[in-house]
Amino acid sequence: MANRAKNPVKTTTTTFTIVEALKELDSCGVTELANHLQLPKSTVHNYLSTLEQEEYVKKEGNTYSVGIRFLELGAYARDCMQIYDIAKTEVDRLADETRELANLMIEEHGHGVYIHQAKGEQAVQVDSYVGTRVDLHATALGKSILAHLPEDRIDTIVDNHGLPQCTERTVSTREELENELELVRKRGYATDDEERLKGLRCVAAPIQTSDGRVLGAVSASGPVNRMQEEYFENELPNRVLETVNVIELNVTYS
Repeated sequence: MANRAKNPVKTTTTTFTIVEALKELDSCGVTELANHLQLPKSTVHNYLSTLEQEEYVKKEGNTYSVGIRFLELGAYARDCMQIYDIAKTEVDRLADETRELANLMIEEHGHGVYIHQAKGEQAVQVDSYVGTRVDLHATALGKSILAHLPEDRIDTIVDNHGLPQCTERTVSTREELENELELVRKRGYATDDEERLKGLRCVAAPIQTSDGRVLGAVSASGPVNRMQEEYFENELPNRVLETVNVIELNVTYS
């Protein structure tokens, strides 16, 4: 659970609950949404009508869905981040060199958020896209970030979000997580061996400032059959670390 507001505004909470439900259901009518949220139809209709009026929800026939106007807000928030501006070109280069999927992630509210993805020639299609939020413990990117957060911050994230399993390989206990994070600190990068998605492996490294503050992480990922032995254990980690090294230099001297 996220930090609780001292005096939360109930209507605002309801508005975003409705928006999140529209996303979860993909698109739906008033009755389906009201049943899903266990709210009166009249209440749901009033909220949807207001959101449509403000152009955050679109209506086609009797079906409502999340509007594209949210993209404007997300793109604005991302473009305000210095790390995105500095890292984007290097992440694109990593995708070209590895021919795989390269990612840039930051941490926000205890989740990992993809803020840039670049696809090389062989990149596989996955379920994530720019803006997707994931549990940090279940990805190489997230573990790279967690490993360099203060201990009390890690405690807060785990307490708030738990360690839910995405696959049978996902880290699921605090002891396992501590061991993983210690390994990340020792070798400078993290791996994801089918821990979030079956069939996918990933190597990631943290982006840090000169004083050790973590800004985000960069990764390259691909199918297990291509991520084998020497390539997965040495060549790919080296390429990811080289990319991060360039980004960190640019952060320091920009």
